[in-house]
Amino acid sequence: MLLIYGNDQTWDTLHEQGIDGVLDQHRVLSEELKANGELVDGIGLTTKNARVVRIQDGVPAVTDGPFTEAKEVLAGYYVVDCASLERATEIAARLPEAPYSPIEIREFTDPMES
Repeated sequence: MLLIYGNDQTWDTLHEQGIDGVLDQHRVLSEELKANGELVDGIGLTTKNARVVRIQDGVPAVTDGPFTEAKEVLAGYYVVDCASLERATEIAARLPEAPYSPIEIREFTDPMES
């Protein structure tokens, strides 16, 4: 899974570059990954109606916004099924957000392993 992070500075920069071009880069990459069978899923995320829920003393404590103690928020993700960590790294480096914000690569756990 490729987790795309960003902050206000990231979004400002991408909008200055032309957000339509950024979205086109995502479309091109998505189409390529679909064509070669590597794309499983992917979508952008919004902060609209976001909440953080924690249980404190057995009671849900809810705060508005996706903002935990982080400067960057999760903005979207791709789930890819590729041959290696190196290939996942190559794909992550092609994301238009990569020059400005971290792209985190994570493997899914295997529910059959204990």
